[in-house]
Amino acid sequence: MSERLCFDAADFGELPQDGTFCDETIQKAIDKCFLEGGGEVRIPSGTYRIRSVRLRSRVTLHLMENCVIEGSRDVNDYFILKNDTLEPVDGSELSEGPWIRNKDMGAFTDFDKLGSRWHNGMIRAYKAENVAIIGEKGSTLNGKNCYDEFGEEHYRGPHGISMICCKGVTLKGYTVINSGNWANHVMRCENVLAEDIECRAGHDGIHMTLCENVVIRNCRFYTGDDCVAGFANRNLLVEDCEINTACSAFRLGGTNVLIQRCNIFAPAKYSFRGGMTLEEKISGADAPQLPGHRFNMLSVYTYYSDFSVKIPWQPGNVVIRDCAVDGADRFLHFNFSGNERWQKNRPLADIKFINVDAKNISMPLTAYGAADVPLELEMNNVKVTFREGKEDTVFMRAANFKKITLDNVSLPNCRADTLIRYWGEPGETVLHGLETLIPEKDLVKKAEEDFVCKAI
Repeated sequence: MSERLCFDAADFGELPQDGTFCDETIQKAIDKCFLEGGGEVRIPSGTYRIRSVRLRSRVTLHLMENCVIEGSRDVNDYFILKNDTLEPVDGSELSEGPWIRNKDMGAFTDFDKLGSRWHNGMIRAYKAENVAIIGEKGSTLNGKNCYDEFGEEHYRGPHGISMICCKGVTLKGYTVINSGNWANHVMRCENVLAEDIECRAGHDGIHMTLCENVVIRNCRFYTGDDCVAGFANRNLLVEDCEINTACSAFRLGGTNVLIQRCNIFAPAKYSFRGGMTLEEKISGADAPQLPGHRFNMLSVYTYYSDFSVKIPWQPGNVVIRDCAVDGADRFLHFNFSGNERWQKNRPLADIKFINVDAKNISMPLTAYGAADVPLELEMNNVKVTFREGKEDTVFMRAANFKKITLDNVSLPNCRADTLIRYWGEPGETVLHGLETLIPEKDLVKKAEEDFVCKAI
């Protein structure tokens, strides 16, 4: 086997650290590596400013120790696919059109155009194989909170990293801060490893759509938006991660999903960016716990399933185990009642919580399934302690469930009038080894009021 080729980006031109753009030099190194059959491109220690670069098949971009890459704050600098002559992209895949919400679909215009404005990123790969971004200690991608008045929600800019239609993706060792939109955007990819990544502020830490065989391991997410998000994925493992968010720890749908040994805690270190003023968004202001801005964690697990893509597999076999939770408002938010824009495609069939200790919860667990796919929910060796002043909160609100199993569930300070309040026809409830102050005769009650649940 021939020795792996290694290229130093500095050998392909100037890499100034005075704010001058360096992306053309870095792109030359990537292109040479690709044309030579693949290898590694190294960017040395220093602070460099780029517009956007395209990673290609069989190329590893290696950010050396204390290598800092800063993005442009001009959204027009991110259309790298438009003029790529080495691997041209079909014009039907390209669009500079603005973000426009499609209210019926829960999606937006041009989402299916994989070279569109919305998919732009600081570092991106498109229809590539065996690509990697590896960072040494102190390596950082800074999205500078790039503002785009034509972007999502009329302020979100490009992603930090955007991987589209790739096979064999490794993301490891770097930090993303202040991403214009998602820190790591992975769509229609297979065999993905995200390991030892840190994300701070910005939006979603990692968001995956239509991906298969994904491992997210030993990562640290401190985000203003969701930490781990996406749907229509199959075979997803998330383990040994630190999760801190001003939205949902997991806004996730998928088939064969295992989340284990994660530390999930609130309040968030960074405020929800969507709640900032327009002036703050335009300026690119940072978002620590700003006075008057929201930084509470909405939910540990929020189901996700809109119509932006077709879902080829029945969502289910979701297991969350051996996790610690402290300070989230909700424990589970599965609301298929019809008012949730992000929960209207294929419903979740089943979910399990095993060996989970959740403290300082303030709102009921919502388990509202679909009539044609009634939910199966199992909780085994789970302890939920309600926040001070919220002890009268009903533990679970449920509808359209096939079976709810609570086995060795401890609710030491729940003083509500019932454990499970249900709407419609009841499914089967199996309650064993409960620790609760609620009398046995009041554990399960039919609701007399209409079901109301605020969408998140």
